[in-house]
Amino acid sequence: MSLLGKNVAANNLAGKRAVITGGSSGIGADMALAFAEAGAEVMITGRREPHLQKVADQHNRVDFAVVDVTDEAAMVALFEKIGRVDIVIANAGAAESAPFAKTSFEQWQRMLNVNLSGVFLTLREGLKQLNDGGRMIAVASTAGLKGYAYVGAYCAAKHGVVGLVRSLAAETATRNITVNALCPGFTDTPLLAASVDNIVAKTGQSAEQATSHFESINPTGRLVTPAEVTATALWLCGPNSGAINGQAISISGGEV
Repeated sequence: MSLLGKNVAANNLAGKRAVITGGSSGIGADMALAFAEAGAEVMITGRREPHLQKVADQHNRVDFAVVDVTDEAAMVALFEKIGRVDIVIANAGAAESAPFAKTSFEQWQRMLNVNLSGVFLTLREGLKQLNDGGRMIAVASTAGLKGYAYVGAYCAAKHGVVGLVRSLAAETATRNITVNALCPGFTDTPLLAASVDNIVAKTGQSAEQATSHFESINPTGRLVTPAEVTATALWLCGPNSGAINGQAISISGGEV
């Protein structure tokens, strides 16, 4: 049985309703399909309708809504329309790099808006609709646990996500709600591919050289896979995980 198959078998989510932001590709898309396969009714969100449709077409328990997580009114309306839920996963994010002295205030704000304010709005509005015993997850990054050069704004936002998760976990524990952060290392996603393209454009390195750089940071010498992040999320939303609360779980092959 595959890794995904083992986790689906161990995490029967039949009857559960889940919302996953940033579900059009990468980790979010992988989670959506795995959670649906485990029995959950899944709503994915994002800004690119064709990409969302492509994911939804792969499973009859996946639906989608075109929503920008930084738009407060849209997020309020989304969760009011969805109604009661059991699982909320704030996955939407973006990464930009620049030397700190050359980081514009606009870039700083963009990174905080999508990576921190977007998580805040997702968790705040999700909490209003969350059943007791529900599960909330924010997909942060190892950049929420350590610093990386040239991505100061991104690191600041992801550190903020970890702090937000720990605070909310303490606030909701009496309702048997758990709130945790997943902190993947460099993961094989379109987001990383965009970073590779940026390195190629700015330095003249080949795509293979740029990818090898990211692989070398992981002690295992490879990129993390979306399925490995998904497996952790399934575990957190399955049985016997109720005591795991307020944690920032590193999925990085030992880097952090």
